[in-house]
Amino acid sequence: MQNSGTAPDHFSGRTAIVTGGGSGIGAALAHRLADHGARVVVSDLDPATAAQVAGEIGAAAVSAGGDAADPDVIQRLIDTAEKSFGPVDLYFANAGIGGGAGLDSTDAQWTAALEINTLAHIRAARLLVPRWLERGSGHFVSTASAAGLLTQLGSAPYSVSKHAAVGFAEWLSVTYGDKGIGVSCICPMGVDTALLREGMIPENNAAAGRLAIDAVKSAGAVLSPEAVADTVLAGVAAGQFLILPHPEVLTMYQHKGSDYDRWIRGMRRFQHALESPGS
Repeated sequence: MQNSGTAPDHFSGRTAIVTGGGSGIGAALAHRLADHGARVVVSDLDPATAAQVAGEIGAAAVSAGGDAADPDVIQRLIDTAEKSFGPVDLYFANAGIGGGAGLDSTDAQWTAALEINTLAHIRAARLLVPRWLERGSGHFVSTASAAGLLTQLGSAPYSVSKHAAVGFAEWLSVTYGDKGIGVSCICPMGVDTALLREGMIPENNAAAGRLAIDAVKSAGAVLSPEAVADTVLAGVAAGQFLILPHPEVLTMYQHKGSDYDRWIRGMRRFQHALESPGS
């Protein structure tokens, strides 16, 4: 069972960067962090949405636009945080995309998914972890997905890149967790965001995108970004690694690990039922 409800004053006076902060989970995280006394750099590929969220928060936030997978952008985010508020205490690697569908996914779609869903996390940690080791503290929060523990029907790039994000977060925690650096990995199922509404539908295979969306919506409740943000902040404050806004994901993951072949057969049946309803 994951922590939920109001996070304690763990975040008061701390400086956080939130990528993908212009909407969805990122915007909710930025608001909740500010509610709990943090100062926030809200970053988004669309600078207008980042500015809107920062404006809603007020003096405790500044905005920045740019690609969260670009090392120069990440460095500018860190510089902006330090200039505006002080050293970065928390980094929420939250920006993400759907990617392509299956074997028809282009190299460009694979590259885009891996860049933003995985390499963006690695590049941010590369810049932040040495600073945090010197200070003896810091917390890296990776927004992965239940797809990173299970799989994502209808989207190979999303599934693979989110598996990689979970794997990197695990490695980061194992390697630096005893050196003052916290690591948390968020693995939700359905959340009411633009990604679930249309972001999973690639131009070259709309049917697979709709399958991906149907699979997520059929698997469990679709949560609000605000509910996810509350669970995330409570988990981060408690020092949890794996944060599951949908607690049932843990049971699914345990079933997968206990009998992999049976789990794969079950996923095949689930996919068939979505592809051929009523059959």
